[in-house]
Amino acid sequence: MVENPENKIVMYGTDWCGTTRRARQVMTEEKIDYLYVDIDKDEAAAEFVMSVANGYRSVPTIVFQDGTILIEPSGYTLREKLKQLDK
Repeated sequence: MVENPENKIVMYGTDWCGTTRRARQVMTEEKIDYLYVDIDKDEAAAEFVMSVANGYRSVPTIVFQDGTILIEPSGYTLREKLKQLDK
């Protein structure tokens, strides 16, 4: 896991992944401040993703402040999780 001193949501992804691009778009549309980590450029981050995704480099992998993790969420699932954070 990457250092996150501001305790933001952390999204692990890759620039070439369509699902990552969609998740980033949702975060932008919902005006969510988050930390993006490209696992193609950070081997430790890639290892973290593989540790929580059954050995796969599944992206996006999104870690929330409460410790919950979404792996390859649909736009709907991500929006529903973000709504829960507002409560």
